[in-house]
Amino acid sequence: MELTEAPRGDRPFIESYGPGGFRIGGVRWTGPVLILTDRVVAWEHGGGTPLDAAALAAAFAGESMELLILGLGAGPAAVSAAVPPAVREALRDAGLALEAMDTGAACRTYNLLAGEGRAVGAALIALPAQ
Repeated sequence: MELTEAPRGDRPFIESYGPGGFRIGGVRWTGPVLILTDRVVAWEHGGGTPLDAAALAAAFAGESMELLILGLGAGPAAVSAAVPPAVREALRDAGLALEAMDTGAACRTYNLLAGEGRAVGAALIALPAQ
């Protein structure tokens, strides 16, 4: 899905998402990604595996952000598998609030908040490849 009017600047912005990956800042990413303050990196998260609280907190340590948007795949079923309390606790200890939602909503929410200049990052699981 193409996202309209993605702001430009020094922040990474999501231009589109779809089965298997994302286009962020003109670069095609396959699989899960982490959007940090000034860059995008591949996220070594295997689909269907539990979130690794320590690894996720460590990936965002030292970043100047207050909120992490977590995109958990497609539809309400992906989000209904609640984020384990250990993940929320590890991120809270790292100074990050967490909002979990399906990946499409996460992409739109990240772009909106980043466009407003908010201190936000994202951890996005790609939609299943067709």
